[in-house]
Amino acid sequence: MSQSASEGAARRSTRRVSVERGNVRGEATRQLILSAAERLFAEHGISAVPLRDIGAEAGQRNHAAVQYHFGDREALVTAIMESRGSESELERADLVAGLMLGGVAPTVADVVSAFVRPLAIHIRPDNHYLAFLSLFITEEGGYEGLTNQGVHTGASVITLRALLARLVPDVPAAVLDERWWVTLTSAVHTLARYQAAQLKRAQPVKIDVLIDDLVVYLAAGLVAPTVPGDPRVVAAD
Repeated sequence: MSQSASEGAARRSTRRVSVERGNVRGEATRQLILSAAERLFAEHGISAVPLRDIGAEAGQRNHAAVQYHFGDREALVTAIMESRGSESELERADLVAGLMLGGVAPTVADVVSAFVRPLAIHIRPDNHYLAFLSLFITEEGGYEGLTNQGVHTGASVITLRALLARLVPDVPAAVLDERWWVTLTSAVHTLARYQAAQLKRAQPVKIDVLIDDLVVYLAAGLVAPTVPGDPRVVAAD
C-alpha cells in the first residue's frame, strides 16, 4: 500500500472512531436527560418543569441541551414513554403469547393481569415512570392521551383489548371501550400511589397482594352488568 493510501486509511479510521465515541457520548447524554426529565416531571408535573432545568439536572451546561437532543417537550415526553414502555412491552408480550398459545382458555382476570403485572416492574428505586405516567394521564385528561400524543401503547395491549372483546361479547363495544380505559388508568394510578406510599415508608401491603386484589377488582368491573337505559346498550341492541 502506498504511503498516501495508508495515510488516507488512517484518517478514515480516526474519523470512524471519533464518530463512534461521539455517538456513545450522545446516547449517554440522552439517557441522563431522560432520567432527569422523568424524575422532575413526576415530582412537579409535565408542564411545570422548564426544559433548561432538566438539562441542568442532567449535568448539562448548555441550556439548549434538551432541545438539541429531543427537540421539544412533547418529543421528550414521548421518548420517556417509549423507553420505559418498551420494558413493560417485552414482559407483556410473553404473557400475551402464553394466553394465546397456552392451551387453556384465558379469563378476563388473565387479560387484566397481563396488563397490570408488567407495569409493576417499574416499582423499583430510581424509577419514576409510574408517577410520571399517572401525572401525564391526569394532565391529558385520560389514558387516551397516550394515543393522542402519537405514542403507540404496544401491540400486546391492542391484542389484550381484542381478546377481551371475545371474552365479554354481551358488553357493547362502546361500554367495553370505556371500561377498558378505566382499567388502564386505574392500574397506573394504583401502582403509582403504592410506590409513593412505599417511598414514605407507609408500610403498604406486599406488592403481590396488591396486584392480586387489583386484578380481581378490575376484572369484576369489566364484566359488571350494564346500566338500564344506557344509550350505548340500546344502540348495540
